Amino acid sequence: MHLILKQPSVLPGFSLALGFALFYLSVIVLIPLSGLFVKSSSLSWEQFWNVVTTPRAIASYQLTFGASLVGALINGVFGSIIAWVLVRYHFPGRSIIDALVDLPFALPTAVAGITLTAIYASNGWIGQYLEPLGIKVAFTPLGVLVALTFIGLPFVVRTVQPVLQDLDREAEEAATTLGANRWQTFRAVIVPELWPALLTGIAMAFARAVGEYGSVIFIAGNMPLKSEITPLLIMTKLEQYDYTGATALGVVMLVTSFVLALAINLLQWWSSARHMNQ
Repeated sequence: MHLILKQPSVLPGFSLALGFALFYLSVIVLIPLSGLFVKSSSLSWEQFWNVVTTPRAIASYQLTFGASLVGALINGVFGSIIAWVLVRYHFPGRSIIDALVDLPFALPTAVAGITLTAIYASNGWIGQYLEPLGIKVAFTPLGVLVALTFIGLPFVVRTVQPVLQDLDREAEEAATTLGANRWQTFRAVIVPELWPALLTGIAMAFARAVGEYGSVIFIAGNMPLKSEITPLLIMTKLEQYDYTGATALGVVMLVTSFVLALAINLLQWWSSARHMNQ
């Protein structure tokens, strides 16, 4: 008679740890999100649609998601350049620049908003030179883009930087030996390795920007139909005790953000799988 012994788990107490993780995830994430949908469900579909499709709400969606996406793409380009410089070059002050990348993480968002407003105002350090050129940043949608780009930069840099550090230099040298120029080496050897990490960084920067509030309200001007972001519109409805209207807008933001993030993650998975099959 053969005794069937249960294979011990690799992680001691795995069942207990999994249960605790699911409980913690439910308390912190799932229950609050469920409450958001439950509260908004008190509206009929027609009422819900009327709340989320007002001209003011649509204008706030366009600014919030549009500026978040553009800011994330800008960070995708310049964040990759900064990560490349920090990894591939050694120069005086490199450690200072490396530390400054994390400044948006450490700086309170309200302080960041006040600082950006002071810098880009018509009498600010930078704004006084831009305004004669017809470029007004503070209290305009452009100011929103500046703030969202500022807070999203570390996500791209810190996601791409480790991949660059682990990148095999021998593959680049082999491509050069075979006659590839710098652009061909970058496109065929480096970009496929960086692409999944870059998409992840862009997705994280976008998700962070969509929900940003503190650093935006000071520099945006908060003018309805022009420079009002959706989080501010939600806060306005909460201050007016319109809780169902606020949760309805929150549902729209949540669903849209989830769909966009899912699309980016699927694109990242497809790119990674394609690279592994080559």
